[in-house]
Amino acid sequence: MSKVLVVSDSHGLTRELEVLRERNLGEVDLMIHCGDSEMMPDEKVMNGYLTVKGNCDFGSYPLETTTEIAGRKFFITHGHKYSVKSSLINLQYKAAEVGADIACFGHSHLLGAEVIGGTLFLNPGSIRLPRERIEKTYVILELLDESVKMSVYDINGQELKDLAFEFNLPKK
Repeated sequence: MSKVLVVSDSHGLTRELEVLRERNLGEVDLMIHCGDSEMMPDEKVMNGYLTVKGNCDFGSYPLETTTEIAGRKFFITHGHKYSVKSSLINLQYKAAEVGADIACFGHSHLLGAEVIGGTLFLNPGSIRLPRERIEKTYVILELLDESVKMSVYDINGQELKDLAFEFNLPKK
């Protein structure tokens, strides 16, 4: 079993990203930042995060990337190039093209997760400026053989238990 922390849209926050890293060090196997950190890649605060470039970012982050952990392929992007604020269809096509089991994105600042066509699409919300929620959120995924458990946390590390969900997502 592996755990993956997913955060996005921190928009200049540094202490919060450091606290997230320290709080979860040794608890998670991978930390993903879905862009709009507004930090340069070589800044210490970004150490340990697999990060992509958002529309508010500068520097040499990739626009998108893939990684594999516990037999699951992740596709990571900020989402602005896929128009995720209006529809997930473009992101669906890309996720299918790269064979992703889980597609992580940000940009809209809207916390959300759903399985479409056997792929989990996840937006962890924003730890700076959430939309449609008061809580500033990030997500931890627990990768199991036949499912993925999602736990949602606020910026203070308190689990939002009513938002926890287990997705039926057998390994492909």
